[in-house]
Amino acid sequence: MKTFEVDKLKVNQYNTREEMGQSAAKDVATKIKELLKTKAEIAMIFAAAPSQNEFLSSLLQDKEIDFYRINAFHMDEYIGLEKEAPQGFGNFLKDRLFNQANFKTVSYIDGQNSNPQEECNRYAKLLNKQKIDIVCMGIGENAHIAFNDPHIAFFDDKEAVKIVELDLTCRQQQVNDGCFSSIDKVPMHAITLTIPTLVSADYIYCMVPAKTKAEAVKNVVTKEISEKYPASILRRCENATMYIDADSGSLI
Repeated sequence: MKTFEVDKLKVNQYNTREEMGQSAAKDVATKIKELLKTKAEIAMIFAAAPSQNEFLSSLLQDKEIDFYRINAFHMDEYIGLEKEAPQGFGNFLKDRLFNQANFKTVSYIDGQNSNPQEECNRYAKLLNKQKIDIVCMGIGENAHIAFNDPHIAFFDDKEAVKIVELDLTCRQQQVNDGCFSSIDKVPMHAITLTIPTLVSADYIYCMVPAKTKAEAVKNVVTKEISEKYPASILRRCENATMYIDADSGSLI
């Protein structure tokens, strides 16, 4: 493992994505158990993407985690997909995490709500009821976090949850990840937690494997902290760690 720091961001690089996912899961599990020693329950936000697969499967293997003391949220959702569509982020996490452990609560973003702004308001109210302890995220090929693509990523966003139009790079990534057969199948709009909401967490763990993310990782850790590279905000966050593999870290 190679470890370095960029401003406040700690970066851990591993030879394989399997090692990356296992190490990230171990760190998150350790933090969960540490927090639950002094808190009755905690709140966590999870990302839904193939980049999270190794992390999520490894996290579930730790049988000492008291999931029933965790209130779970996710960070984005397409608008207008069919309710049971496997590409839906709530469905992704339901299959890989939420139905595999007995969480205290799981709060889903409803991408089928006929009034998306009403859904943003509803989810923001749920989030505001408690302090977010841990966020587990990835970054996109355009360095987005959640669906905060560069053209609508605001470090000082006044909204907690908002409607966004996805850029072409973001939509093409969904095809590259194997989630959709072609870009015309990828929805153009989504609901996302904003950057201030995500970085308000006490602890942030960011898992970023694969060659397709190499340019984004390079930009996040070597370029200026800027909304052009939304994930670069992590360099200003206390207790933020990025986990990369040999492929995603190949340009740094």
